[in-house]
Amino acid sequence: MSHLPETDHIFFERAGLDRGRAQALLDDALAGADDGELFLEYRQSEALSWDDGRLKSASFDTSQGFGLRSIAGEAAGYAHASDLSEAALRRAADTVKAVHAGHSGTLQAAPPGTNQQLYTSENPLNAIPFEDKVQVLSAIDAFLRDRDERIRQVSASLLGSWQAVQILRAGGERSADIRPLVRLNVSVVLQDGERLESGSAGAGGRFVFDRLLQEEDWQALALEALRQAEVNLGSVDTPAGEMPVVLGPGWPGVLLHEAVGHGLEGDFNRKRTSTFSDRIGEQVASKGVTIVDDGTIADRRGSLTVDDEGTPSGRNVLIEDGILIGYMQDRQNARLMGMKPTGNGRRQSYAHIPMPRMTNTYMLNGSHSREEILASVKNGLYAVNFGGGQVDITSGKFTFSCTEAYLIEDGKVGRPVKGATLIGNGPEVMNRVTMVGNDMALDKGIGTCGKNGQGVPVGVGQPSMLVSAITVGGTAT
Repeated sequence: MSHLPETDHIFFERAGLDRGRAQALLDDALAGADDGELFLEYRQSEALSWDDGRLKSASFDTSQGFGLRSIAGEAAGYAHASDLSEAALRRAADTVKAVHAGHSGTLQAAPPGTNQQLYTSENPLNAIPFEDKVQVLSAIDAFLRDRDERIRQVSASLLGSWQAVQILRAGGERSADIRPLVRLNVSVVLQDGERLESGSAGAGGRFVFDRLLQEEDWQALALEALRQAEVNLGSVDTPAGEMPVVLGPGWPGVLLHEAVGHGLEGDFNRKRTSTFSDRIGEQVASKGVTIVDDGTIADRRGSLTVDDEGTPSGRNVLIEDGILIGYMQDRQNARLMGMKPTGNGRRQSYAHIPMPRMTNTYMLNGSHSREEILASVKNGLYAVNFGGGQVDITSGKFTFSCTEAYLIEDGKVGRPVKGATLIGNGPEVMNRVTMVGNDMALDKGIGTCGKNGQGVPVGVGQPSMLVSAITVGGTAT
């Protein structure tokens, strides 16, 4: 049996749902199907927002429910409800049976078991009193305002959740997970004359709040937000055109996530709508580029002990030394493609059907120092932090806005620039990587990935790297 933290008291004893009856209904609902599961979820979440010197909002929410799925070939039937009762489950079972009516499938074997535990099961919402959380937000505001008289606005927020899940399969196999998640965000607006500029910083992961709310930790985030705002106050217009771009370590891996990662998810490749479709074994990036998706890193925001289908998460090599090795798979797409599930079946909640999604996606180290990479560029752009971006999976084309970037002038980091936008094509950019750094870093635990209307927490990362040419959209006239 898979890793099974104690969740029966949540879904059966407290909710009043009989486990034996639930299993019998599930077995009957999936008779003749190729695959499927009953996903049970209980979630508590909390959000506190500080703005303009006061607590602006505070919320606490509890939700629970189930999602029942039946799979027959490429078709999937899905029904969900917030009512954990036998009557609701029976109605859902009658609904999903329709998708495999007349189908005589052989039920896919359950995922292998695991005893790994990647994060605490402690509820972060209960670990620190509410008043102490408010006090930290107030202290952040006071700390920043005392440091710089140019500050016009300080915003800070705390978000936390505690999610318990149990996945039941036909035949009695079960897996479960208890997932904490916390995040602290700080943003600052500075004014110099008539010019206003902002900076922000955040951190989080699958642990309790005490790892964010120690004085040295929140002060470091506050100072980072202030530093970014100060940099932006001194920024100049960005020159436009195609030029060499050095991407910094850590959070710039979000470009990798969007421009390459989504194109390596199994559903897009099974349907042949990805620019990476049918290219396993081919050179899709420069030599020296190795990209992995790893859901097994302890305490990381994107990590999962088991995914939302019950498959243990793994460390999956996607591109190795520039060669496409494999895709990220859920159970359905893996079966249809003749491949193995990789532990990437994820869903936003019980009300959403699972699909292939990233966990923590990053590029491995190369051999060059950051100083060596920068020194090799006579004139170009050094992109350190990114904001929003978008990508077309079919073509691989992307657009990303930089929130912190600098000119590279004669091999040295020069003036900060504002309004820089990177425009390119994911596979083309990966083939233009000419130097990979030895300073790989993961982001601070702030990523959320959207796909088909669903959002899930993810991680990104990379070392510094040089792309020989990317089109830069600028503000200089």
